[in-house]
Amino acid sequence: MAADQNTENEVLNRLRRAQGQLTGVIAMIEQGRDCKDVVTQLAAVSKALDRAGFKIVATGMRACATGAAANGDHPPLTEAELEKLFLTLS
Repeated sequence: MAADQNTENEVLNRLRRAQGQLTGVIAMIEQGRDCKDVVTQLAAVSKALDRAGFKIVATGMRACATGAAANGDHPPLTEAELEKLFLTLS
């Protein structure tokens, strides 16, 4: 992912949070916890993953808008590619 260090850290923190929440969901299911509690926690995992994905797409949109290529290895994403990525998350 081509991004500044701050953005990368934000995405990684969100993914780590989701990972911890998912571990919690698995434990809740194994413990036979109430369905409502499991679904609530699962929704939190989903939201954390969505936010990480949106942050990645937003970073790509910013690079595309400014014409900045990602560390020179890949050209900026086209508008169609960004739209497809965005819709993938919805």
